[in-house]
Amino acid sequence: MIERIETGIAPSSAPINDAVRAGKHVWLVAIAEDPVTGDIVEGGIEAQARRCIQNIEIGVKAAGGTLANLVMVQIFLTDSADAAGMNAVYREFFTQQPFPVRATVVVKELLAKGLKIEITATAVLD
Repeated sequence: MIERIETGIAPSSAPINDAVRAGKHVWLVAIAEDPVTGDIVEGGIEAQARRCIQNIEIGVKAAGGTLANLVMVQIFLTDSADAAGMNAVYREFFTQQPFPVRATVVVKELLAKGLKIEITATAVLD
């Protein structure tokens, strides 16, 4: 059975969830959306990457875990030149082994205007 994890971030008007659980597994997705205003954060890739990871963290905490429970992270960037800035922010949050497996993909564009990054993640909880 799939359970919706309430994070307070995903818009209730859209047919989407930003976190769901099935057994011990939690799947999460985050964009650089301010959870209070619903606006895309400004300030370049570092600000957007930080907000994405913070939103993933909100979701995994709502499910009862932490970032240490992540086993897979997929990052979608609209510009390969943003990889260095994204990696610098990523290192702020993931500081100890074992790190989650990670894939980074450069895409032509993301759905929301001004969005430079989107992250999906999978967590396993005890």
